[in-house]
Amino acid sequence: MNRNLYLPPEPHPAGNPTPHPWTRYVALGDSFTEGIGDPNPESVGGNRGWADRVAEELARSREDFAYANLAVRGRLLHQIVDQQVEPALALRPDLITISAGGNDLIRPGGDPDRLAERLDSAVEQLSADHATVVLFTGPDARESVLGNFRSRTAIFNENLRIIAARHDALIADMWALRQLVNPQMWDGDRLHFSPLGHHTIAMMVLETLAVPHSLTPLEPQPLPHKSWRAARTEDLVWAKVYFVPWVLRRLRRQSSGDGVLAKRPDAAPIFGPGMPPGAGG
Repeated sequence: MNRNLYLPPEPHPAGNPTPHPWTRYVALGDSFTEGIGDPNPESVGGNRGWADRVAEELARSREDFAYANLAVRGRLLHQIVDQQVEPALALRPDLITISAGGNDLIRPGGDPDRLAERLDSAVEQLSADHATVVLFTGPDARESVLGNFRSRTAIFNENLRIIAARHDALIADMWALRQLVNPQMWDGDRLHFSPLGHHTIAMMVLETLAVPHSLTPLEPQPLPHKSWRAARTEDLVWAKVYFVPWVLRRLRRQSSGDGVLAKRPDAAPIFGPGMPPGAGG
């Protein structure tokens, strides 16, 4: 059996949810859209992520709904455009999400204006057949290790709003999602979102699409107070396990996505942990 293929969900126990207009959703991007930070051995590729969570909700009211995820960790914007746009269009989606440019912004010389120019042409292609296209602003990561790139992200976000206006695209506004400031929204590597972060972003995307959903906000428990010594120890462990390998990959011009393939290259029915009990047999 093709592991990308799942039986469509049965109707929601409380009745059919309000239908939406989309039947085929394709997600493009990097590790954020692949779902890194939200591991789940039962999900295709071993990671669930916000895009899977969105697709699970969209599948509730459409038995003919299909979903593909072409995102691959480590991809730069030009790689996403060159490697994912045409395969996405070949699937003839009516809903497309694209998140690209984050990996470029944190590299030396990352230029938010040049990146926006490349993304603009890609969004023009993606919207040519009147598909709904959703773009993502970068989060306000002022409290994280990515805080040094906050000004670049802010400029890129403003460019994204112009691109969205030019091509009648939607903006999934992570910069305005203030919940993401909470450390519990981030994975232990401090570069990717945790399951709670992915869940929160999925809710925001569904609300951007004006789609009623069954997801509920999860109020994170406050982090226990840490002594200075404990916090310093955690920082040293993080630097050894995550930051130093990341720097070495950059120096060697390696990517965490080298050799990794898209987890859902074909548009197929989606079934996952978010489906009603008993769905899929």
